Amino acid sequence: MIEDEPVLRIEISDMLEDEGFEVVEATNVENAIHILETRPDIRIVYMDLDMPNGVDGVKIAAAIRDRWPPIEIVLTASRIDGARLLLPVRAKFFPKPVNRARVMEAVRVFAGQA
Repeated sequence: MIEDEPVLRIEISDMLEDEGFEVVEATNVENAIHILETRPDIRIVYMDLDMPNGVDGVKIAAAIRDRWPPIEIVLTASRIDGARLLLPVRAKFFPKPVNRARVMEAVRVFAGQA
C-alpha cells in the first residue's frame, strides 16, 4: 500500500488486515518500488494518487503495471476525478473517502476470493 498520510495509511491497513490480508506499507514511491523489487509475493498494490512533490500517481501506477504485469492495482484519490483518468489495464479507481465495501469487493476479486 502506498499512502503518504499516516492516518489514512493506518485506516486502510486496518481495513485490509481485518479482512485477512497481509499489508506492506510504503510512505512514498521510492519505498514502494524497493518493496516491489524485494518482495515477489506482492499481488495487489493499493495506491493513493494524490502524491506529494508533483509526482504523477497515474504514471507510477502505469510503471508498476509495465514492470510487474501480474500485480493488480487499486487506486484512490480525493483531488482527482476518476472519470477523467486514463487508468492502467485492470486498475480500479475509488474516490476518497473510500467506500469500504466497494474497495474490499475489488480487492477480493483481485485476490481470487470472490
